[in-house]
Amino acid sequence: MQWREPGTGLHHLADVTTRVAQSVGSVIDGKPEVVRTALIVLLAGGHLLIEDVPGVGKTMLAKALARSIDARVRRIQFTPDLLPSDVTGVSVYNQDTRDFEFRPGPVFANIVVGDEINRAAPKAQSALLECMEEHQVTIDGVTYHLESPFMVIATQNPIEMEGTHPLPEAQRDRFTARVSMGYPSPVAELAMINSHGTAEPLDGISPVTDADEIAKLVTLVRAVHVSDDVRRYIVDLVTATRRHPELVLGASPRATLHVVRTARARAALDGRAFVLPDDVQAMAAPVLAHRLLVNPDAAMSDVSIADVTSRIITEIVARVPIPRLGARPPHRGR
Repeated sequence: MQWREPGTGLHHLADVTTRVAQSVGSVIDGKPEVVRTALIVLLAGGHLLIEDVPGVGKTMLAKALARSIDARVRRIQFTPDLLPSDVTGVSVYNQDTRDFEFRPGPVFANIVVGDEINRAAPKAQSALLECMEEHQVTIDGVTYHLESPFMVIATQNPIEMEGTHPLPEAQRDRFTARVSMGYPSPVAELAMINSHGTAEPLDGISPVTDADEIAKLVTLVRAVHVSDDVRRYIVDLVTATRRHPELVLGASPRATLHVVRTARARAALDGRAFVLPDDVQAMAAPVLAHRLLVNPDAAMSDVSIADVTSRIITEIVARVPIPRLGARPPHRGR
């Protein structure tokens, strides 16, 4: 296999991402792994779904990440009466020019924060499908390209809660990864009271990088090496989800690509220019679990769907053979 040592580009990536993580961590207490996953999705050029009960910091995480980057940021509050045109934009007739002119919606930004996405009706949710996959919007037969980088950070409440509409499978599949905040530890919650009780925490966040820099880092991550053995390992993991007896819908080929991209980003964060099976295993649950559809028997059990899918992913990771990588050759220069 052709390995190469991390160059100065990965050292610069580590410096930038460390500053972003510190910035976000200043308002998100005790959740370093959640912040790290958000950074991995950002470097992978993907989109992040944050799911949990209200009040645990979902929107705070999304806003903190957005504010840490000097880029165009727009926020959409998803409500039951939201229309697709409220997301993508609309063509309006101009009386002066006697012609229609396009007024861009909030998706025309580098980072789009979609708050409580599953409170909106499926019709409004679907307005993001083309945006997230193709980085473009088509209105009245005219295609408008979105800026680069482009990332959607959406929050959603558990589907068991009142006033929620489950995201369709096609919508969930567009999200690169899903994270759950969870309740903070008592120590972290006490620190939150001390730091957030007297001031608005987001007011203290200043940008530590910009959109152009993030775009360069995304390009750098795409050059991280993935060996043939690791590629086959990823395919084996995804294929196993399609054959699992407790699932009626396994992970898609898009999910395979997202595992590759996030594994590359994780390797880059660790200062490596090559992907290890450890990177794949670490990203399997956040990338695959939200795409799986369990059979009715599992869905009717007392255990939550998220717990069922997490258990299934753990079983698959434990069962699929790990490739034995060859010895790493000596350094050949940069």
